[in-house]
Amino acid sequence: MPTPTESRTAPLTYDEVERAAGRIGGLVRPVTVVPAARAGGPEVFLALEFLQYTGSFKARGARNFLRAHQEAGTLPEAGVTIASGGNAGLACAWAAREQGVRATVFLPATAPKVKVDRLRGYGADVRLVGSEYAQALAACEEFTAGSGALASHAYDHPLIAAGAGTLLEEIRRAVPGLGTVVVSVGGGGLFAGVATAARHHGVRTVAVEPENCRALNAALEAGGPVDVPVDSVAADSLGARRASVAAVRAAREEGTHSVLVPDSAIVRARRELWDTHRVVVEHAAATAYAALAAPGAKAYAAPGERVCVVLCGANTDPADLAG
Repeated sequence: MPTPTESRTAPLTYDEVERAAGRIGGLVRPVTVVPAARAGGPEVFLALEFLQYTGSFKARGARNFLRAHQEAGTLPEAGVTIASGGNAGLACAWAAREQGVRATVFLPATAPKVKVDRLRGYGADVRLVGSEYAQALAACEEFTAGSGALASHAYDHPLIAAGAGTLLEEIRRAVPGLGTVVVSVGGGGLFAGVATAARHHGVRTVAVEPENCRALNAALEAGGPVDVPVDSVAADSLGARRASVAAVRAAREEGTHSVLVPDSAIVRARRELWDTHRVVVEHAAATAYAALAAPGAKAYAAPGERVCVVLCGANTDPADLAG
């Protein structure tokens, strides 16, 4: 059985997703799933995971990560630390507060004040370092070495991915006969967890990335994780330069499909979600929805098939949807 301190390159298993579901059951919000059928196409459902605590699916992995360490007795007095001013940092700070654990979050001094204030609102010790994420990460690593704090990660750890995978279990209960689940991909934590659970149940998984943030797609072409350039309207959440090993392994399994969508399609999809469903999501969440209109979509979204699109987060400014 993998332990909380085991290498994050360890293969992810369905047993780990099941254990995560047991750990965080009742501690996160069960996903709401609603119909969003398109005439003449597949029977589409939307998983409203943006209603999750902290506004994204990241709460699942953060909660599982800390609970697993608590169970194993490996939570240090110095608490947990992470370098992230985005959804992962918010989720880590929230989970730490809920569990009574100290959280130290590092982010660049250029981070938006609204994010800093929200992190502090969760009780985190916020450290502003440098002007770039790499400098904040280096400071976080130095803090970890000196304090003994437990280092968390935005996506590249089995416990984080397994926590995200619990989402698929809930979607299946809400959508009997589910054929395909569609998820956005950045570093691959959500995809690795969901694909692992989906494969166990015979459900296909579609991994969707912006054309210019294609860490997973490029890894499949290269035969393993590689660094990629990042340039997309969804880069704030999907801008990982390298996909996790677990995500690449999951993407090579039968029943998975990699799709790229242009920024123009992401923007249209986000607007359509607002115009049609009055749903405001991040561009990252709209990336998954954009795949339904992408070339080749019929290969995984045939007429009559039950398809669920995960709307993974809504930590965004809705001002550009007004009018």
